[in-house]
Order: sequence, then structure tokens, then C-alpha cells
Amino acid sequence: MTAPEELSGETPSPRGKRLPPWLRVGLPRGAAFGRTASLVAAHDLCTVCRNARCPNIFECYSRGTATFLVLGEACTRNCVFCNIATGIPGPPDPGEPDRVAKAARELGLRHVVVTSVTRDDLADGGAGHFAAVTARLRQTLPGVVVELLVPDFQGRAAALSVVLSAGPDVLNHNVETVPHLYPRVRPQADYARSLELLRRAALRPGVRVKSGFMLGFGESPEQARRVIADLAGAGCAMITVGQYLRPSRRHPEPVRYVHPDEFGELAAYGRECGVAGMFCGPLVRSSYHAETQAATGEGSVVGPGRGCEGA
Repeated sequence: MTAPEELSGETPSPRGKRLPPWLRVGLPRGAAFGRTASLVAAHDLCTVCRNARCPNIFECYSRGTATFLVLGEACTRNCVFCNIATGIPGPPDPGEPDRVAKAARELGLRHVVVTSVTRDDLADGGAGHFAAVTARLRQTLPGVVVELLVPDFQGRAAALSVVLSAGPDVLNHNVETVPHLYPRVRPQADYARSLELLRRAALRPGVRVKSGFMLGFGESPEQARRVIADLAGAGCAMITVGQYLRPSRRHPEPVRYVHPDEFGELAAYGRECGVAGMFCGPLVRSSYHAETQAATGEGSVVGPGRGCEGA
């Protein structure tokens, strides 16, 4: 088990400045953290909490929650902000859906978040595996809320249809940053392609659509508002906005640390755009308190980009 200090959110600050107090996280206390970590390991599972070195792992594991990472530990893409290794993963594990469901049951989860590495090497991008995990969760935990955080499937509409047909309650796909930074931050992704995935998902009845991005890569406040307007126009009922923190010294430093007041302004702007669930703050992540987000963000988008045309 990785020692707590190896997972600390105390990341180096821009240009050697001290980390601001609103970004400091404490180490775990009590046995709950260890119980969650041990249960995940016992089922031979991965979590994005640990693999991505999320600063909220202490809090979430201590509450008995985790976001499951399926389809391997190596990603076929190389986004600059991510701690997950780049490489060619092995074939999908047919036993993984059952292990995810059993772990979720033992943790007592009522809201299960499942994500994956990006699998550009697979013909369906891993869509069938997401569907299998969803089906097994439904069989094992009747009434469970299933949230899937999916990659872009290289724009394959058929792959997205497979995932949506499995009946997730929440379909999440993060745009991660503003469009003009994609060549540097997400060189293998495409902003327009991600928006199209969200638009398609929003057309499926019964599915709440969610997306998110991070600040601190060098974007302007105006560009951040434009992304919120785009996501509102795509049909997102929930948007998360957090602070980029480099997960290791191998990763680029944030250009700046965004003050909590600026996150509050973005949340207010998103609500003006008609997005019912705006979750903005320095340590907000797409699956952080996901159950609360889903309960709070049940309202649909009032109108595509309403009030945001001039952003």
C-alpha cells in the first residue's frame, strides 16, 4: 500500500511559491482509509483516486468511497496533466465487471462512479466493457446509481450508443481545458469531438450529462466562461471546475493558483447559463462527492447556452 505521504496533495507551487492554504489537504486519520484501500486491493481493482494521485483520496477513502478505474492501468494517450502511465494495456479483463460490483457492494455504495483509461487500441474504445460493468452493477446492487466517466471513443457514435444503451444514470465526459490549450494539454483529443459526444448523450432520455475542466493551465477567465457556455449548449446538467495540481515533479507546474472567489464567479455564471448543477472549487474533481452532485444536479439545463451568448 502506498504511504500517505506519497499521495499528498501538497504539490509544488508555481515558480516556487508556497501552496495557498485553500489547497492544503490533511493526511488520513482512523482505520477507514486503510479498509477502503485494502478492499480495493483484495478485489484486484484500480481506482483513479490512487492512479491519478487525486488530492482528495484521503477524504474519499476515509468515507469509504472510491472511483473505479477499469480497462487497465496504461493509457493510450498522453495528456500532460495526468499521472496515469502511457502505454499499450492488455486485453479487457472479463472478470473485472464482477469484481467492481462486489467491491461496490462491500463498500455499501449507493452511487458508483466508473471510469477508464483511454483505449484507442480497441475497436469499440472499451464501450462494451463499460456496458458490462453497468449491467453487473445493476444485477448486484438493485437501485444503484451508476455514473460513467468515459473517454471520447475517437468520436465513434456506435461506441457511445453501446454505453448509453446500458442505461447509466449519469454520463460524464470531461473537456479538461479550454480549446486553444488542447495542442499542449490534450494533444490527442479534440474539443469539438468532446462537445459532440456530450450533445449526443444529452439526447438520450433518462441520462444526466456531466462534464468538467480544470483551471491553472494558462486560460483566461473569459475562455473559462466560454467553455461553460459551450457545455451548457451541449446539454450538460452538471459541470465541475477545479484547480489543476501537478501530480508529481515530472508534470508541468500550474501557471497560477485560482482564488476560491473566482470559482464562485464561474459557478454563478454557469447558473445564469441554465446549468442546474455547478460544482466549482479548488479541490473539486469530477467524481468528488459525486453522489451529492447527482442529487443536487437533477434539474436539466434550462436552455442551451441561455444568457451566455455574449461570453
